[in-house]
Amino acid sequence: MIKLDSKIPQGPLADKWTSYKNNQKLVNPANKRKLDVIVVGTGLAGASAAASLGEMGFNVKNFCIQDSPRRAHSIAAQGGINAAKNYPNDGDSVFRLFFDTIKGGDYRAREANVHRLAEVANSIIDQCVAQGVPFAREYGGSLDNRSFGGAQVSRTFYAKGQTGQQLLLGAYQALMRQVNEGTVKLYTRNELVEIVMVDGKARGIISRDLVTGKTERHFGHAVVLATGGYGNTFFLSTNAMGSNVSAAIKAYKKGAAFANPCYAQIHPTCIPVHGEFQSKLTLMSESLRNDGRIWVPKKKEDAEAIRAGKKKASDLSEDERDYYLERRYPAFGNLVPRDVASRAAKERCDAGFGVGATGLAVYLDFASAINRLGEDTIRARYGNLFQMYEKIVDDNPYKEPMMIYPAIHYTMGGVWVDYELQTSVKGLFCLGEANFSDHGANRLGASALMQGLADGYFVLPYTIQNYLADDISTPRMTGDEKEFIEAEKAVNDKLEKLLAIKGKRSVDSIHKELGLVMWDFVGMARNKAGLEGAIEKIAAIKKEFQTNVFIPGTNDGMNIELEKAARLEDFITMGELMARDALNREESCGGHFREEYQTEEGEALRQDDKFAYVAAWEYKGEDQAPELNKEELIFENVELKQRNYK
Repeated sequence: MIKLDSKIPQGPLADKWTSYKNNQKLVNPANKRKLDVIVVGTGLAGASAAASLGEMGFNVKNFCIQDSPRRAHSIAAQGGINAAKNYPNDGDSVFRLFFDTIKGGDYRAREANVHRLAEVANSIIDQCVAQGVPFAREYGGSLDNRSFGGAQVSRTFYAKGQTGQQLLLGAYQALMRQVNEGTVKLYTRNELVEIVMVDGKARGIISRDLVTGKTERHFGHAVVLATGGYGNTFFLSTNAMGSNVSAAIKAYKKGAAFANPCYAQIHPTCIPVHGEFQSKLTLMSESLRNDGRIWVPKKKEDAEAIRAGKKKASDLSEDERDYYLERRYPAFGNLVPRDVASRAAKERCDAGFGVGATGLAVYLDFASAINRLGEDTIRARYGNLFQMYEKIVDDNPYKEPMMIYPAIHYTMGGVWVDYELQTSVKGLFCLGEANFSDHGANRLGASALMQGLADGYFVLPYTIQNYLADDISTPRMTGDEKEFIEAEKAVNDKLEKLLAIKGKRSVDSIHKELGLVMWDFVGMARNKAGLEGAIEKIAAIKKEFQTNVFIPGTNDGMNIELEKAARLEDFITMGELMARDALNREESCGGHFREEYQTEEGEALRQDDKFAYVAAWEYKGEDQAPELNKEELIFENVELKQRNYK
């Protein structure tokens, strides 16, 4: 069993973070120069962490799987970043941001971590403004805010529909400044392929150059993972095709607990699947729900006529439309949290009211907003999103409603970390979407950017010192130690073993098969029989992969199929872990919806007396069932109750 010590400071909730900083160990400037830190990932969490640690004087090695940090998947975030500045004077506060995040996560997150996130959010906005991030502004020059799901205040700062890209450019500039200063060494087109353990601590990594195929050994007094989520386990998701779970699975197999793997978010506003040969899905920002209204036809015959191409959305009058979110959730309307909106869309489509050729779509309509505000205002707010939609769908959303349907997006589960963001492996830290810590069972929109930058700029720079302060007398390792040599050999042996299978199936064909099993049985709705069947099906897919995959080429140079195969092996492990966790959690909460556990009105029904805990899974070996460890969740500042957005 893994001993899970969350290291949450004592004292009142609002004082915990201040108390921690007042009592942590520090590393003086001269000693920082003696310490090496490896940061894997260059998205918002990784770039901000590497830049901050470099600025502080540590020697940082930063690994980027893309050709530039500017291509990290954080650029895909569109809608905004939360902070409790209360600029609109609508009643926001740090506590309200904390509460909305706890409630939005269906009471399955640590209070202390979430309150810290809410506390530092305001500093993030100040930091980014100082970096020159071009947030939208009011006519008078003050920063503008928009609303997002799960809140009744406007607290989301944004830069058109490209907030993630603009924030990443700010973090990238900070990172490249440190690269220029020599405190950070950047390794592009390099992928972590193994974590090196020495005397029970993470002491380095083996990386693989994706251009030359060469593996290299790198030492660090500490290793930081900021490698994103595991949505691509489903093959089709809103994630970039290169997004993967391999670093997290390497950590899991080295003894790091993996927490709440079943918590995967379904985003309600994605462009629907339109064929069997898609490689990914496209997200339409949740910010569109500020002015867009979601509806389906009230009559099935109208929905059938639209699916048959005999009618268009604009042919239906107002009284022939069912604005079902406004009907079911009058207090929040179209701004209910993502999991609630997604299940509501699925329910309408399953009932036969869906539109589009497949019937798996609902409308997101801007007609009333255009009539109220004018097309120019809507174009100024969302123009690049409308343009993207029109390019993909070949339909003008200013004239006809967008068609949307839920899709796999963010993952709330991840590597288990304590209050210091350290995993259950000493010296191994995990940030951003790769960890589990702040979102519970459902992430509120505009919280991912907040968490990534909070972890990198304002949390890890403090907490990692508490660990490194005891390491200043540890000499640097050369990489020639037996642990490094053995780890590198194991990596190359494994890659050669994959190349030697010489089967008949492509990597993508097996990944698609896995994705269909995941979507059908571990997707928006789950049940006991389906999950048990999914575990059996995933075991069969694993065997098929191990015996019948075909990978062309060699390990001596660029080989994209080999990269994909190694990642698919980890996705298969991840898929099984998700299904096992979903089977164990006999309740519905947030993005985890078990059909057996729902209210009379079809809402998620928690079982707080049995499942108010973090499920932290421990790797027990290949083909062995993982072991469940539990971290009980203690709620002292919020009342556990059924979520209500009506």
